[in-house]
Amino acid sequence: MSEARPSAIGEVASSSGGTSRGLLQRAREHDPGAWERMVALYAPLVLYWCRQWGLGEDDAADVFQDVFQSVAAHIAGFRRDSSGGTFRGWLRTITRNKVNDVFRRRLREPPGVGGSEAQTALAQLPEPASLDEDGSADVAVSALMRRALELIRCEFETRTWHAFWLTVVESRAPKDVAAELGMSDGAVRVAKSRVLHRLRVELGDCGK
Repeated sequence: MSEARPSAIGEVASSSGGTSRGLLQRAREHDPGAWERMVALYAPLVLYWCRQWGLGEDDAADVFQDVFQSVAAHIAGFRRDSSGGTFRGWLRTITRNKVNDVFRRRLREPPGVGGSEAQTALAQLPEPASLDEDGSADVAVSALMRRALELIRCEFETRTWHAFWLTVVESRAPKDVAAELGMSDGAVRVAKSRVLHRLRVELGDCGK
């Protein structure tokens, strides 16, 4: 089966909605498996943001630790707001704040140790680009979607997965997919919905 196109995976990301008991709920319940999956999914994205906002590898590694410590401390209070804020958006805000903290700490260093350099870097630190504005950010989020899809692939029958893949990732018409797979149009739509719902659960985009 062909590799997922970044634009198609991005459309999956934008469709993420509410779930009943997803990744975040299990993390709130101190489920070690949920935390392992969360880090596996989101660590590369956090490190990507750190690099985009000007951190070297050592500082990025420190910020990575700080970000997930903050998530652990505050995840019980995270809720999707009325504007539809997602876990990914909340995580990006935390990362942004931790990166700013690095530059602020440098500002407090004695002259000649990097204070002036940090002042310049902090002043020039860009606002997080939206997915529509920054193609590299779109690719990074697409990679997140692929990691999530790889984790859940084994949970579905082959025909269900193919119906999802062909309609969502390859943007095929449901009636054409139904004819190819020997399914009804309704069964194709149900298969698509089931996989998308499971993907939302895996990503932690909960409705609460």
